[in-house]
Amino acid sequence: QVQLVESGGGLVQPGGSLRLSCKASGIAFSSYHMDWYRQNPGKQQREFVATITSGGSTNYGDSVKGRFTISRDNALNTLYLQMNSLKPEDTAVYYCQAHRFLDNCWGQGTQVTVSS
Repeated sequence: QVQLVESGGGLVQPGGSLRLSCKASGIAFSSYHMDWYRQNPGKQQREFVATITSGGSTNYGDSVKGRFTISRDNALNTLYLQMNSLKPEDTAVYYCQAHRFLDNCWGQGTQVTVSS
C-alpha cells in the first residue's frame, strides 16, 4: 500500500524556520520525483512550492526561492522541506507528492501557520 505521511508543521513566528518531512512507504522511493505543494484555505488550487527529481535536480516556486530548500534521503525514504525566513503568507497546508510516469500519490498534508 502506497503511503506518504507529512510531519513537522506547526505554529511559528514570522522570520522563523520549520523543517517538514514526508515519509514514503510502498513505493521505490528513489525512482520517484517528489514535490511539495501548498494550499491556503481561501484558494481552490494548490500552489507549487518545490520539486526534486529522482536524480536530485531541484526547482522552486518564485515565492519561496532563496528561502526554502528541498532535499531527499533515499536511504530513509524521506523527503524534506527546510523553510527559513517564514512569512505570514506562507501559512497553508503543505502536501508532498510522489510521481513517476503515470503513477501519482499525495500525502494528507501538514498545517503550517506563520503568525505573531
